[in-house]
Amino acid sequence: MRKSRRPGIVPPIPTVSRCVTIAFVVFLLGILPWLSSRDPALAILRARSAEQEATPEALGAIRQELGLDAGPFAVFVGWFGRVLTGDWGVSWVSGRPVLPGMVHAMLVSLSLMAAAFGVALVVAVALNVATLRRGLNGQAARTSGAMAATLTSLPEFLLSALLLVVGAVWLRWFPPYGWSGASSAVLPALALGVPAGGLLGRLVSDSLASALSEQWVATWIVSGYSRRTIALNALRRSLPSVLPQLALVLVGLVGGAIAVERVFAIPGIGRATLGGVAAQDVPTIQAGVMLLMVLSTVLGAAAGVLRHVLLGPAMRAAAVPVAAPTSATTRRAWLVPAASLLALAGLIVAGLPRDAYSSAHARLAPPSGAIPFRADASGRDLLARVAHGALTTIGTATLVTAVCLAAGLVIGLCGPAARGPIEVAKAVPPVIAGLVVVALMGASGAGAAIAVGAVGWAPLAAHTAALISEARAQAHVEIAPVLGTGRVRTMLKHILPAVVGPIVRHAALRLPGTALALAALGFLGMGPQPPHPDWGLVLAEGMAYVERAPAAVLGPVGALVLLSVSAVSLSGMSAGLRRRTEAV
Repeated sequence: MRKSRRPGIVPPIPTVSRCVTIAFVVFLLGILPWLSSRDPALAILRARSAEQEATPEALGAIRQELGLDAGPFAVFVGWFGRVLTGDWGVSWVSGRPVLPGMVHAMLVSLSLMAAAFGVALVVAVALNVATLRRGLNGQAARTSGAMAATLTSLPEFLLSALLLVVGAVWLRWFPPYGWSGASSAVLPALALGVPAGGLLGRLVSDSLASALSEQWVATWIVSGYSRRTIALNALRRSLPSVLPQLALVLVGLVGGAIAVERVFAIPGIGRATLGGVAAQDVPTIQAGVMLLMVLSTVLGAAAGVLRHVLLGPAMRAAAVPVAAPTSATTRRAWLVPAASLLALAGLIVAGLPRDAYSSAHARLAPPSGAIPFRADASGRDLLARVAHGALTTIGTATLVTAVCLAAGLVIGLCGPAARGPIEVAKAVPPVIAGLVVVALMGASGAGAAIAVGAVGWAPLAAHTAALISEARAQAHVEIAPVLGTGRVRTMLKHILPAVVGPIVRHAALRLPGTALALAALGFLGMGPQPPHPDWGLVLAEGMAYVERAPAAVLGPVGALVLLSVSAVSLSGMSAGLRRRTEAV
């Protein structure tokens, strides 16, 4: 049985884990200019004035002014000592204090996050209406997830451009740039909230479907409980395993909105930190990432507290209910993923024999038999570029997702010791990780994969830890040691089978998101370089012509939608396949 803890004693392992991880990340960021093998003084000189000649005297003056001659360790120790007294340093570029500007940027991002989260909640609720109705009617509650996958696969930077053209240029309903009032938040909130709502809605739908399949639901229906009471309790039961992902969505809305803040010229913390990394303004980078990590820690702790409030009584009583086995997957359920995969395969097969590099057509030539997707601004065949880019993007995304799945399962098994790395990794958007990797390795496809993988394991690890906690609180797992079952057998026989299925489905759901992250890095110039037909590069090249030639961006986006729909539909059917295998 579980050992009881003395009241009032707080386990120190999570706190130590957070402190050690935060200290390591801040130190790593602090010595970034030295790790990149670039002269910090030269980078600062170029950021201050592009015309000034980099003479030894000018570089020496900058080193003396900022104390760079003392080396990275001395600079970091001095900065950390000042932080403890409330002095976060001054910008190496502007010479002004860092903290006031970053706090203001954080408040702007929090305002945008609140608006975007409202949009995400509306989208998530709409996606779960069918799941709730089917479950209350006694039907299989799990849906195909095609709509959620479609919304999740929409890139924020593409949505930003489309909404800017439609809402600000064509209709003139909203301001195109800046942050001057509530109307300025509508378009960026939609661009951020719709994909986040698709992801959150699918996660809630998966958890809600499992809750509605538990035996207590059928018992309550027979006992005459109202549908409203059953629905509210099913939602309460499904929230604990989703709350860690809710914190992830919130942090992603704040830190991962760099492209959106760029498109709409919003002075948020993501845009400010991006500017600091580009200029190698170390105090700005440290302040921005520190604020993001503090925010992530607070949100993660709040989600953990709320999860224990919702699930605590059942966990303490070892009475967490078990979902009922689902019925076998029908042939009809294979239609959506099969159609999506066939369409994607057809696109790739049709485009691979074509030349993706030569400029054999007129600039932005319209669609024809020779170029079904029209030509890009350089006269290259868009169908060929999308097809060739699919092999790289999908292949790299699949490899990164597999690595993140393995890392998430292993790290999630580490318990409280892994809480610090998980929360810190969730606080660092792939774009920020990409900037760090670019500073060390330069822009490349491998660097983009490393950047996405460096932070992509955290959601899966957090989900794994939450599911393991629930599995260990179930009655048959609690009593296993009394019956003589060892820890290893309990883990392999009872805990891992309850965890692996949902985590694999979660990883499959994140596959299109990983492809989008890779495309976003390519879109921002941190992935494969021209003339490589990367989806992000194709989007970036066509973004300037989205009003005149929408096919220039709709081609790669359509491929991402097909990939997303097939991945999520197949992941939803894996639960039934796994349970049938266990029953044999």
